[in-house]
Formats: sequence, C-alpha cells, structure tokens
Amino acid sequence: MPQTSLPFFPVEIELINNHIGFQKKAGIVYYFNGAMAVFQHCENDYASFRMFTTQLVVNGNAKQIEVVKAFGVSASSVKRWTRKYRENGSEAFFYQRIA
Repeated sequence: MPQTSLPFFPVEIELINNHIGFQKKAGIVYYFNGAMAVFQHCENDYASFRMFTTQLVVNGNAKQIEVVKAFGVSASSVKRWTRKYRENGSEAFFYQRIA
C-alpha cells in the first residue's frame, strides 16, 4: 500500500494562486481569499484539508496542479479526492469506514 503524502504547511503566507493563499500559525492553517480569511483547520486535520482544497478545485478557485505544488501532495491524491467529493460530497471525507 502506498504511503500517504502529508501536506506541507509553511509559517509564512504561501500563495496557491493569485487569489488564494494559506498560512500556518500556532498549529492552525488559515486560508485567505485576498486579505479575507475563508477557512481554517488544525494542522493535523487532514480530512478538513482534503475537503477544503477539493472544494477549491471543484468550485474553480484553484487548479489541481496548484494544490499539488502548494502543498507537496501527489497529483493522484488530488484527483482521487476530487472524484470522491464529486461522487459523495464533503461528508465523504469525515465518515469512518467499518471493517
């Protein structure tokens, strides 16, 4: 089974594209549209990270490749998250599988 690529969150504001940026401060990741904060999650909350970055892609605010470059995650992961979101919505990132 392949190893999960974790996102990289810098301390300084990092741009995903000309409109969307993010910053990690005190263990919280903040996302900005211009100067306005639009979302936040704990640094280790990967479900919220996947859900929000996928929403950026699906809503046309960021391209998949921009998410890949900004966070150092794999292109196949972003494609998989996007498919998951389109098929099941944001709840797909938060339910627990029962073995």
